[in-house]
Amino acid sequence: MYVMEFNLNKIKRIIICNTLIAAPFISNDCIASEKNWLPDSVQIHGFLSQAIIHTSDNNFFGNSDDSISTDFRELGINGSWRIIPDLQIAMQVVWRDAGLTDEQGLRIDYGLADYRLYSSEESLLGIKAGRVPTPLGLYNDTRDVASTRPSIFLPQSIYFDINRNIALSADGGYIYGEQNTDWGEFSFNFGAISPRSNDDPDFKQLIVGNTPGKMEGELSWGGRLNYEWRGGEVRLAVTYIEFNGRFSPAPSPVGLNSGQIQLKPLIFSAQYNAEKWSLTAEYEFRNLQLNNFGLFPDSNTTGTGYYLQGIYKFTSYLEGMVRYDELIWDKDDKDGSRFAAKYGRPAYSRFAKDWTIGLRFKIVPDLLLSAEYHRINGTGAISTLENPGPTKQHWDLYSIMLSYDF
Repeated sequence: MYVMEFNLNKIKRIIICNTLIAAPFISNDCIASEKNWLPDSVQIHGFLSQAIIHTSDNNFFGNSDDSISTDFRELGINGSWRIIPDLQIAMQVVWRDAGLTDEQGLRIDYGLADYRLYSSEESLLGIKAGRVPTPLGLYNDTRDVASTRPSIFLPQSIYFDINRNIALSADGGYIYGEQNTDWGEFSFNFGAISPRSNDDPDFKQLIVGNTPGKMEGELSWGGRLNYEWRGGEVRLAVTYIEFNGRFSPAPSPVGLNSGQIQLKPLIFSAQYNAEKWSLTAEYEFRNLQLNNFGLFPDSNTTGTGYYLQGIYKFTSYLEGMVRYDELIWDKDDKDGSRFAAKYGRPAYSRFAKDWTIGLRFKIVPDLLLSAEYHRINGTGAISTLENPGPTKQHWDLYSIMLSYDF
């Protein structure tokens, strides 16, 4: 959520946290007021949010099963400084709690240097390096701030909240560029990174269970191509990233080797924004390969995920959302029956089909109240850390969140 300014098409643009991609009906009020004791080129922002979650069955971000969980909260401070016209540095420190899936407390979400190699009225070329937000789909760049998300929880078929840290940012660098033409604006990000594979305990649990050891990111690469027409009325994007990692087991008699993990999401994204409504759809092919673990055979599975989401702005303060979201872990075993026969685990743990409705009310410009209801078939998107015992296939999730930007 860092600020990047440049001249393009004779207009001074400010690309900030709540872009039209992220939240088309929430006004761009993220930029903090100028501080007299700071240079004009310094920007400081912050956010905090607290959610209340209840589920009819299964746990999600805490002990929510037939109970109330308050274990989902976020607090962040971020800032940027344009040292010279072509060089900017930015950092965000966040404290986050998300049940057993995130108990790390304080951490650096991103910290980077951004240098413009070339800029003109029509073109831009730059590099950014450090711990950099990952350009993945339409929402990942800004998912750290609640007010920039279209709902409390993003579509789980594309944006896994239980593995948020791996997806949010990575250590490495990107080259990026923009070109404005008579047919619209084209942009790209391409880079090499090392994923934060050890920052999400549920990811390790998914791969090797409770086996002692450490997940480590290895050299990975990927990028995203974007197209924008008529100032954001239409947005299209294609994302491909190859996440590579390794699990190194602690010395133990379990016979597990140091295995390689490769996750390759390919995402097609589209969004249309009208004056009072927005329509968004994304579709993902997600290949997961596990090799050389020894204790279990190598595997190569391709899953799919997609969602269709509509948002309507009733007033300048109130908007509604409806969404259908579907996650399939293995496209060759969509109902999970073969998985259940082989491993004796529920077939419904291999998919999740989620109908969501939500409302967002802007109490004052910087204070947002969100509420949503999910009717879910399947448990493919919940944490095995939080649900070690029996689960239910059909369940409901209710959530309310209060969020503040400053």
